[in-house]
Amino acid sequence: MGRSVQDSTLAGISRRTVLKAGAAAAAVTALPFAAPSVLRAQTAVVKIGILQPVTGALAHDGDLGRAGAEMAINEINAAGGIKSLGGAKLEMLFGDARSTPEAGTQEVERMQAEGVSAIVGGFASPICLAASQAAARYDLPYLVDVGVSDQIMARGLTNTFRFSPGFGKVTQVALDNLTAINDKAGKPAKTVVLVHEDGLFGSGLAKLLQTELPKRGFEILETIAHPTPARDMSNVALRIRSLNPDLVIPSNYYGEFVLLARTMQQQRIKPKGIYAILGGAASNGRFVKEFPQAAQNVIDCNHWHDPKNPKALALRKAVEGQGKSFAYNVSLNYSNVLLLADAIERAGSADRKKIIEALNASTFAGHIMPYGPTKFVNGQNQGATPINTQIQGEDIKVIFPDAFAEAKANFPAA
Repeated sequence: MGRSVQDSTLAGISRRTVLKAGAAAAAVTALPFAAPSVLRAQTAVVKIGILQPVTGALAHDGDLGRAGAEMAINEINAAGGIKSLGGAKLEMLFGDARSTPEAGTQEVERMQAEGVSAIVGGFASPICLAASQAAARYDLPYLVDVGVSDQIMARGLTNTFRFSPGFGKVTQVALDNLTAINDKAGKPAKTVVLVHEDGLFGSGLAKLLQTELPKRGFEILETIAHPTPARDMSNVALRIRSLNPDLVIPSNYYGEFVLLARTMQQQRIKPKGIYAILGGAASNGRFVKEFPQAAQNVIDCNHWHDPKNPKALALRKAVEGQGKSFAYNVSLNYSNVLLLADAIERAGSADRKKIIEALNASTFAGHIMPYGPTKFVNGQNQGATPINTQIQGEDIKVIFPDAFAEAKANFPAA
Protein backbone atom coordinates (compact mmCIF):
# COMPACT_ATOMS: atom_id res chain seq x y z
CA MET A 1 0.00 0.00 0.00
CA GLY A 2 1.17 3.58 -0.61
CA ARG A 3 1.90 6.07 2.13
CA SER A 4 -0.97 7.95 3.72
CA VAL A 5 -1.51 11.65 3.04
CA GLN A 6 -0.32 12.31 6.57
CA ASP A 7 2.91 10.41 5.97
CA SER A 8 3.56 12.32 2.76
CA THR A 9 2.92 15.64 4.47
CA LEU A 10 5.24 14.77 7.32
CA ALA A 11 7.92 13.71 4.88
CA GLY A 12 7.55 17.00 3.00
CA ILE A 13 7.74 18.99 6.18
CA SER A 14 10.78 17.03 7.23
CA ARG A 15 12.59 17.80 3.99
CA ARG A 16 11.68 21.50 4.15
CA THR A 17 12.77 21.71 7.75
CA VAL A 18 16.15 20.21 6.88
CA LEU A 19 16.61 22.65 4.00
CA LYS A 20 15.66 25.63 6.17
CA ALA A 21 17.94 24.47 8.94
CA GLY A 22 20.83 24.22 6.49
CA ALA A 23 20.16 27.71 5.15
CA ALA A 24 19.96 29.10 8.66
CA ALA A 25 23.25 27.48 9.58
CA ALA A 26 24.89 28.96 6.52
CA ALA A 27 23.49 32.38 7.39
CA VAL A 28 24.79 32.13 10.96
CA THR A 29 28.21 31.11 9.67
CA ALA A 30 28.33 34.08 7.32
CA LEU A 31 26.81 36.63 9.72
CA PRO A 32 29.99 38.19 11.11
CA PHE A 33 31.05 39.06 7.57
CA ALA A 34 27.61 40.02 6.18
CA ALA A 35 26.37 42.21 9.04
CA PRO A 36 28.36 45.37 8.16
CA SER A 37 26.95 45.45 4.61
CA VAL A 38 23.45 44.92 5.94
CA LEU A 39 23.89 47.84 8.32
CA ARG A 40 25.30 50.01 5.56
CA ALA A 41 22.26 49.28 3.44
CA GLN A 42 20.02 50.50 6.23
CA THR A 43 21.67 53.92 6.71
CA ALA A 44 19.07 56.45 7.86
CA VAL A 45 17.87 59.13 5.45
CA VAL A 46 15.94 62.38 5.79
CA LYS A 47 13.49 62.86 2.95
CA ILE A 48 13.08 66.40 1.63
CA GLY A 49 10.74 67.45 -1.15
CA ILE A 50 12.03 69.56 -4.03
CA LEU A 51 9.15 71.15 -5.94
CA GLN A 52 9.84 72.77 -9.30
CA PRO A 53 7.95 73.31 -12.59
CA VAL A 54 10.01 71.27 -15.06
CA THR A 55 7.26 70.97 -17.67
CA GLY A 56 5.05 73.71 -19.07
CA ALA A 57 5.73 77.41 -19.54
CA LEU A 58 8.14 77.68 -16.59
CA ALA A 59 10.20 74.56 -17.33
CA HIS A 60 13.47 76.41 -17.95
CA ASP A 61 13.35 78.09 -14.54
CA GLY A 62 12.27 74.89 -12.84
CA ASP A 63 15.19 72.97 -14.31
CA LEU A 64 17.65 75.52 -12.93
CA GLY A 65 15.98 75.38 -9.51
CA ARG A 66 16.26 71.60 -9.45
CA ALA A 67 19.94 71.82 -10.43
CA GLY A 68 20.73 74.13 -7.50
CA ALA A 69 18.90 71.91 -5.02
CA GLU A 70 20.57 68.73 -6.28
CA MET A 71 24.03 70.28 -6.05
CA ALA A 72 23.42 71.30 -2.43
CA ILE A 73 22.09 67.85 -1.50
CA ASN A 74 25.08 66.15 -3.09
CA GLU A 75 27.47 68.51 -1.31
CA ILE A 76 25.86 67.93 2.09
CA ASN A 77 25.84 64.16 1.68
CA ALA A 78 29.44 64.10 0.48
CA ALA A 79 30.45 66.06 3.59
CA GLY A 80 28.97 63.43 5.92
CA GLY A 81 25.25 64.15 5.90
CA ILE A 82 23.39 65.37 8.99
CA LYS A 83 25.93 64.76 11.73
CA SER A 84 23.53 65.24 14.65
CA LEU A 85 21.54 62.32 13.17
CA GLY A 86 24.55 60.03 12.89
CA GLY A 87 25.40 61.03 9.33
CA ALA A 88 21.89 60.62 7.91
CA LYS A 89 21.80 61.47 4.22
CA LEU A 90 19.36 63.82 2.56
CA GLU A 91 17.13 62.02 0.09
CA MET A 92 15.42 64.13 -2.56
CA LEU A 93 11.81 63.42 -3.43
CA PHE A 94 11.24 65.49 -6.57
CA GLY A 95 7.88 66.86 -7.64
CA ASP A 96 7.04 68.48 -10.98
CA ALA A 97 4.67 71.40 -10.40
CA ARG A 98 3.98 71.42 -14.16
CA SER A 99 3.78 75.24 -14.12
CA THR A 100 0.37 75.31 -12.38
CA PRO A 101 -0.77 75.82 -8.77
CA GLU A 102 -3.04 72.77 -8.99
CA ALA A 103 -0.19 70.47 -9.96
CA GLY A 104 2.00 71.96 -7.24
CA THR A 105 -0.67 71.18 -4.65
CA GLN A 106 -0.98 67.60 -5.92
CA GLU A 107 2.75 67.12 -5.54
CA VAL A 108 2.66 68.43 -1.96
CA GLU A 109 -0.01 65.85 -1.13
CA ARG A 110 2.16 63.11 -2.62
CA MET A 111 5.22 64.29 -0.72
CA GLN A 112 3.23 64.39 2.50
CA ALA A 113 2.09 60.81 1.95
CA GLU A 114 5.68 59.71 1.31
CA GLY A 115 6.94 61.22 4.54
CA VAL A 116 9.09 64.21 3.64
CA SER A 117 10.33 66.35 6.51
CA ALA A 118 10.20 69.63 4.55
CA ILE A 119 9.70 71.05 1.05
CA VAL A 120 11.82 73.57 -0.87
CA GLY A 121 10.83 75.36 -4.07
CA GLY A 122 7.79 76.24 -6.16
CA PHE A 123 9.41 79.10 -8.12
CA ALA A 124 6.32 81.02 -9.32
CA SER A 125 4.25 82.99 -6.82
CA PRO A 126 0.92 81.24 -7.61
CA ILE A 127 2.54 77.82 -7.17
CA CYS A 128 4.23 78.84 -3.90
CA LEU A 129 0.98 80.34 -2.61
CA ALA A 130 -1.02 77.16 -3.23
CA ALA A 131 1.70 74.65 -2.32
CA SER A 132 2.60 76.29 1.00
CA GLN A 133 -1.09 76.42 1.91
CA ALA A 134 -1.40 72.69 1.21
CA ALA A 135 1.72 71.99 3.27
CA ALA A 136 0.32 74.02 6.18
CA ARG A 137 -2.42 71.43 6.71
CA TYR A 138 0.25 68.98 7.83
CA ASP A 139 2.57 71.40 9.69
CA LEU A 140 5.02 70.58 6.89
CA PRO A 141 7.88 73.13 6.68
CA TYR A 142 7.83 74.91 3.32
CA LEU A 143 10.78 77.02 2.13
CA VAL A 144 9.86 79.36 -0.74
CA ASP A 145 12.75 79.58 -3.19
CA VAL A 146 11.73 82.49 -5.42
CA GLY A 147 7.99 83.35 -5.21
CA VAL A 148 7.95 87.08 -4.52
CA SER A 149 4.27 87.84 -3.93
CA ASP A 150 3.87 89.30 -0.46
CA GLN A 151 0.56 87.47 -0.19
CA ILE A 152 2.60 84.32 0.40
CA MET A 153 3.89 85.61 3.72
CA ALA A 154 0.96 87.84 4.70
CA ARG A 155 -1.25 84.85 5.66
CA GLY A 156 0.75 84.14 8.81
CA LEU A 157 1.31 80.44 8.04
CA THR A 158 3.70 79.12 10.68
CA ASN A 159 5.09 76.45 8.33
CA THR A 160 6.12 78.86 5.55
CA PHE A 161 9.53 80.57 5.28
CA ARG A 162 11.01 82.80 2.60
CA PHE A 163 14.78 83.24 2.62
CA SER A 164 14.75 85.70 -0.32
CA PRO A 165 13.04 89.13 -0.40
CA GLY A 166 9.44 89.66 -1.49
CA PHE A 167 8.40 92.18 -4.10
CA GLY A 168 7.63 94.88 -1.53
CA LYS A 169 11.27 94.87 -0.45
CA VAL A 170 12.53 94.33 -4.02
CA THR A 171 10.49 97.27 -5.33
CA GLN A 172 11.73 99.58 -2.58
CA VAL A 173 15.37 98.67 -3.24
CA ALA A 174 14.90 98.75 -7.03
CA LEU A 175 13.48 102.28 -6.92
CA ASP A 176 16.16 103.50 -4.51
CA ASN A 177 18.82 102.09 -6.80
CA LEU A 178 17.17 103.41 -9.97
CA THR A 179 17.02 106.90 -8.45
CA ALA A 180 20.69 106.70 -7.47
CA ILE A 181 21.78 105.45 -10.92
CA ASN A 182 19.63 108.07 -12.70
CA ASP A 183 20.85 110.90 -10.46
CA LYS A 184 24.47 109.93 -10.99
CA ALA A 185 23.94 110.08 -14.77
CA GLY A 186 22.37 113.55 -14.59
CA LYS A 187 18.70 112.47 -14.45
CA PRO A 188 18.25 111.55 -18.13
CA ALA A 189 15.20 109.34 -17.42
CA LYS A 190 11.89 110.99 -16.53
CA THR A 191 9.14 108.94 -18.23
CA VAL A 192 8.30 105.24 -17.86
CA VAL A 193 6.17 102.53 -19.46
CA LEU A 194 5.42 99.49 -17.29
CA VAL A 195 4.99 96.09 -18.99
CA HIS A 196 3.89 93.22 -16.78
CA GLU A 197 2.42 89.74 -16.87
CA ASP A 198 -1.17 89.69 -15.71
CA GLY A 199 -0.80 87.11 -12.93
CA LEU A 200 -0.19 87.40 -9.21
CA PHE A 201 3.48 88.38 -9.58
CA GLY A 202 3.32 90.95 -12.37
CA SER A 203 0.03 92.61 -11.41
CA GLY A 204 1.05 93.02 -7.78
CA LEU A 205 4.38 94.51 -8.73
CA ALA A 206 2.82 96.91 -11.25
CA LYS A 207 0.42 98.18 -8.59
CA LEU A 208 3.30 98.97 -6.26
CA LEU A 209 5.24 100.72 -9.03
CA GLN A 210 2.23 102.85 -9.96
CA THR A 211 2.19 104.14 -6.40
CA GLU A 212 5.92 104.54 -5.84
CA LEU A 213 7.41 105.77 -9.14
CA PRO A 214 5.66 109.17 -9.09
CA LYS A 215 7.01 109.74 -5.58
CA ARG A 216 10.49 109.45 -7.09
CA GLY A 217 9.80 111.99 -9.82
CA PHE A 218 9.02 109.54 -12.65
CA GLU A 219 5.96 109.94 -14.86
CA ILE A 220 4.19 106.69 -15.81
CA LEU A 221 2.96 107.07 -19.37
CA GLU A 222 1.14 103.74 -19.47
CA THR A 223 0.88 100.32 -17.83
CA ILE A 224 0.59 97.41 -20.25
CA ALA A 225 -0.48 93.93 -19.11
CA HIS A 226 -0.01 90.68 -21.06
CA PRO A 227 -0.84 87.00 -20.46
CA THR A 228 1.58 84.17 -19.67
CA PRO A 229 2.37 82.53 -21.99
CA ALA A 230 2.30 85.22 -24.68
CA ARG A 231 3.08 84.43 -28.30
CA ASP A 232 3.44 87.91 -29.75
CA MET A 233 4.63 91.27 -28.40
CA SER A 234 4.25 93.32 -31.60
CA ASN A 235 1.34 95.40 -30.31
CA VAL A 236 3.09 96.02 -27.00
CA ALA A 237 6.23 97.16 -28.83
CA LEU A 238 4.25 99.43 -31.15
CA ARG A 239 2.60 101.05 -28.17
CA ILE A 240 6.01 101.62 -26.54
CA ARG A 241 7.25 103.19 -29.78
CA SER A 242 4.31 105.60 -29.90
CA LEU A 243 4.77 106.63 -26.26
CA ASN A 244 8.58 106.96 -26.59
CA PRO A 245 9.40 106.58 -22.86
CA ASP A 246 12.84 107.10 -21.38
CA LEU A 247 12.54 103.80 -19.50
CA VAL A 248 10.74 100.51 -20.04
CA ILE A 249 10.23 98.54 -16.81
CA PRO A 250 9.19 94.92 -17.52
CA SER A 251 8.06 92.42 -14.88
CA ASN A 252 7.43 89.02 -16.43
CA TYR A 253 8.74 85.48 -16.83
CA TYR A 254 11.54 84.29 -19.08
CA GLY A 255 9.71 83.64 -22.37
CA GLU A 256 7.75 86.89 -22.37
CA PHE A 257 10.76 88.97 -21.33
CA VAL A 258 12.84 87.58 -24.20
CA LEU A 259 10.00 88.06 -26.66
CA LEU A 260 9.54 91.70 -25.64
CA ALA A 261 13.27 92.50 -25.78
CA ARG A 262 13.69 90.83 -29.18
CA THR A 263 10.63 92.57 -30.62
CA MET A 264 11.89 95.96 -29.41
CA GLN A 265 15.29 95.26 -30.93
CA GLN A 266 13.79 94.18 -34.27
CA GLN A 267 11.67 97.32 -34.37
CA ARG A 268 14.68 99.46 -33.39
CA ILE A 269 13.02 100.78 -30.26
CA LYS A 270 15.82 102.18 -28.12
CA PRO A 271 14.79 103.75 -24.81
CA LYS A 272 17.48 105.19 -22.56
CA GLY A 273 17.19 102.05 -20.52
CA ILE A 274 15.37 98.79 -19.93
CA TYR A 275 15.24 98.60 -16.17
CA ALA A 276 13.76 95.28 -15.14
CA ILE A 277 12.45 94.55 -11.68
CA LEU A 278 12.52 90.80 -11.10
CA GLY A 279 12.99 90.41 -14.85
CA GLY A 280 12.45 86.85 -16.02
CA ALA A 281 15.40 86.84 -18.42
CA ALA A 282 17.43 89.89 -17.46
CA SER A 283 19.53 87.87 -15.00
CA ASN A 284 19.72 84.68 -17.05
CA GLY A 285 22.77 83.48 -18.93
CA ARG A 286 20.63 81.79 -21.57
CA PHE A 287 19.24 85.15 -22.69
CA VAL A 288 22.74 86.58 -23.01
CA LYS A 289 23.98 83.59 -24.98
CA GLU A 290 21.06 83.19 -27.37
CA PHE A 291 20.08 86.83 -27.98
CA PRO A 292 23.14 88.99 -27.22
CA GLN A 293 21.99 92.06 -29.17
CA ALA A 294 18.55 92.19 -27.56
CA ALA A 295 20.12 91.57 -24.15
CA GLN A 296 22.78 94.29 -24.23
CA ASN A 297 22.67 96.86 -21.42
CA VAL A 298 19.49 95.49 -19.83
CA ILE A 299 19.55 96.35 -16.12
CA ASP A 300 17.79 94.20 -13.56
CA CYS A 301 17.06 94.46 -9.85
CA ASN A 302 16.70 90.89 -8.79
CA HIS A 303 17.91 87.95 -6.76
CA TRP A 304 21.60 87.28 -7.40
CA HIS A 305 24.53 85.65 -5.67
CA ASP A 306 27.39 87.51 -4.02
CA PRO A 307 29.90 87.83 -6.90
CA LYS A 308 32.76 88.10 -4.43
CA ASN A 309 31.96 84.83 -2.68
CA PRO A 310 34.34 82.06 -3.87
CA LYS A 311 31.71 79.39 -3.16
CA ALA A 312 29.23 81.21 -5.40
CA LEU A 313 31.76 81.47 -8.20
CA ALA A 314 32.54 77.76 -7.93
CA LEU A 315 28.83 76.92 -8.11
CA ARG A 316 28.37 79.04 -11.23
CA LYS A 317 31.38 77.41 -12.86
CA ALA A 318 30.06 73.94 -12.03
CA VAL A 319 26.61 74.68 -13.48
CA GLU A 320 28.03 76.16 -16.66
CA GLY A 321 30.39 73.19 -16.87
CA GLN A 322 27.28 71.00 -17.18
CA GLY A 323 26.25 73.00 -20.25
CA LYS A 324 23.48 74.85 -18.38
CA SER A 325 22.88 78.58 -18.36
CA PHE A 326 23.25 80.20 -14.96
CA ALA A 327 20.55 82.22 -13.22
CA TYR A 328 19.47 83.19 -9.72
CA ASN A 329 17.24 80.09 -9.43
CA VAL A 330 20.37 78.00 -8.94
CA SER A 331 21.79 80.13 -6.13
CA LEU A 332 18.49 80.46 -4.28
CA ASN A 333 17.66 76.76 -4.29
CA TYR A 334 21.23 75.86 -3.40
CA SER A 335 21.14 78.28 -0.45
CA ASN A 336 17.66 77.18 0.67
CA VAL A 337 18.69 73.53 0.86
CA LEU A 338 21.78 74.50 2.88
CA LEU A 339 19.53 76.56 5.18
CA LEU A 340 17.18 73.61 5.65
CA ALA A 341 20.05 71.22 6.34
CA ASP A 342 21.42 73.64 8.95
CA ALA A 343 18.00 73.69 10.65
CA ILE A 344 17.77 69.88 10.65
CA GLU A 345 21.30 69.69 12.04
CA ARG A 346 20.47 72.07 14.90
CA ALA A 347 17.12 70.40 15.54
CA GLY A 348 18.86 67.02 15.75
CA SER A 349 15.66 65.61 14.34
CA ALA A 350 13.65 65.06 11.17
CA ASP A 351 10.50 66.00 13.09
CA ARG A 352 8.62 68.75 11.27
CA LYS A 353 7.76 70.85 14.31
CA LYS A 354 11.34 70.78 15.55
CA ILE A 355 12.58 71.86 12.12
CA ILE A 356 10.14 74.78 12.16
CA GLU A 357 11.45 75.79 15.60
CA ALA A 358 15.02 75.61 14.32
CA LEU A 359 14.21 77.73 11.26
CA ASN A 360 12.60 80.38 13.43
CA ALA A 361 15.81 80.56 15.47
CA SER A 362 18.11 80.54 12.42
CA THR A 363 21.15 82.78 12.08
CA PHE A 364 22.38 80.86 9.04
CA ALA A 365 25.36 82.49 7.31
CA GLY A 366 26.62 79.65 5.10
CA HIS A 367 24.70 80.79 2.01
CA ILE A 368 26.06 82.49 -1.13
CA MET A 369 23.66 85.45 -1.32
CA PRO A 370 24.52 89.16 -0.71
CA TYR A 371 22.43 89.17 2.46
CA GLY A 372 22.88 90.32 6.00
CA PRO A 373 22.36 87.97 8.94
CA THR A 374 19.47 85.51 8.58
CA LYS A 375 16.58 86.41 10.87
CA PHE A 376 13.03 85.21 10.29
CA VAL A 377 10.12 87.37 11.43
CA ASN A 378 6.75 85.83 10.61
CA GLY A 379 8.60 83.57 8.22
CA GLN A 380 10.29 86.34 6.21
CA ASN A 381 14.08 86.69 6.26
CA GLN A 382 14.80 90.25 7.33
CA GLY A 383 18.36 90.11 6.03
CA ALA A 384 17.40 89.43 2.40
CA THR A 385 17.87 92.05 -0.31
CA PRO A 386 18.17 92.20 -4.12
CA ILE A 387 21.02 93.77 -6.08
CA ASN A 388 21.37 95.32 -9.55
CA THR A 389 22.90 93.56 -12.51
CA GLN A 390 23.49 94.65 -16.10
CA ILE A 391 24.19 92.61 -19.21
CA GLN A 392 27.51 93.87 -20.53
CA GLY A 393 29.12 92.06 -23.45
CA GLU A 394 28.79 88.33 -22.91
CA ASP A 395 28.30 88.45 -19.16
CA ILE A 396 25.97 89.55 -16.39
CA LYS A 397 27.72 92.00 -14.09
CA VAL A 398 26.72 93.35 -10.69
CA ILE A 399 26.63 97.17 -10.95
CA PHE A 400 24.99 98.21 -7.67
CA PRO A 401 25.42 98.59 -4.72
CA ASP A 402 29.10 99.45 -4.63
CA ALA A 403 29.88 96.83 -1.97
CA PHE A 404 29.16 94.06 -4.49
CA ALA A 405 29.74 95.86 -7.81
CA GLU A 406 31.94 94.31 -10.48
CA ALA A 407 31.39 97.02 -13.09
CA LYS A 408 29.97 100.53 -13.54
CA ALA A 409 26.49 101.05 -14.93
CA ASN A 410 26.22 101.81 -18.63
CA PHE A 411 23.37 104.31 -18.37
CA PRO A 412 21.81 105.84 -20.36
CA ALA A 413 22.29 103.10 -22.91
CA ALA A 414 20.93 105.00 -25.91
